[in-house]
Amino acid sequence: MTTILYEHPLNERIRNYLKLEQLFVQANSCVNADIHANHQVFFNALFTIIDTLERSDIKGELIKDLEKLQQNLVIWSQAPDINSRALENNLRETVGLICQLKANNQTWYQLKENKLLASLKQRFAIQGGNSSFDLPQLQFWLHQPTEQVATQIKHWLSLLTNIENSLALVLKFIRQRAEFKLIEAESGFYQDSGEGLLLLRIKVSQHAQYYPTISGNKFRYSIRFMLPCEISGRRYSNQATKFQLACC
Repeated sequence: MTTILYEHPLNERIRNYLKLEQLFVQANSCVNADIHANHQVFFNALFTIIDTLERSDIKGELIKDLEKLQQNLVIWSQAPDINSRALENNLRETVGLICQLKANNQTWYQLKENKLLASLKQRFAIQGGNSSFDLPQLQFWLHQPTEQVATQIKHWLSLLTNIENSLALVLKFIRQRAEFKLIEAESGFYQDSGEGLLLLRIKVSQHAQYYPTISGNKFRYSIRFMLPCEISGRRYSNQATKFQLACC
C-alpha cells in the first residue's frame, strides 16, 4: 500500500534537526540542476541553514546525541544476535563525527565570511529583495562557466558536511527507535502520553481523503485528522480513521 509519511517533532531540538534535514535536501537538489532556474531555492536553503546554526547550538546538541549513541552502540555490542559489522561501521562513523565536531574550527563559519554570500544574504533577507535587478552581482555569478559555478556550490556545501552527516546519523537512529503499528482512531482523533518521546511518525494511505494535524510536547500529544479544505475552510474528520504510528 502506498502511503504518505508525516513526521512531527516533540521538542525544539528535533524540530531544528528536521528543518535542517529538509533544507539540506533542497540545497543538494540544486547541485546537478539548472542553477539559473533553481538559484533562489539554493540560496534560500543555504541562508536558512546558516541562520539556524547561528541561532541554535546545533553543534553542541549533535555532539551530545552522538555521544549517547556511542554509549548505546557499545552496550548493544554485547547482545548475542547483533550484526557486528554493521555495529562497528556505525560506531566508527559516530566516533569520527564526534571528533570532527569537537574540532575548534567550524568550517561553516567560512560561509559567513564569504563576501559574495554576505552581500546576497542581505538582499535575500528582504521580502522581494532578491530580484535580478537588485542583484547584479548574482547575475554576473550565474553567467560564469557552468563548471565554475557547480564547483563553488559543491565547495559551499562541503563546508557543512560534518553537520549534515551528523544530523543524518542521529535522525536515522531516532527513527529506528520504534516500529509502525496500526491504529484505528474513533471520530478521527487520537491522543496518548508523549513521555520519553522525541518524534512521531505517521503513515496514511495515499488514497485516504484525510490528513493528520499533530500537536504535543514531551508530556502528551494528540492527532486530529482533517478533511481537505473547501471554500468554508478546514473540516474535521469525524469518521473512524486507520493509520500507522511509530512513537520514537
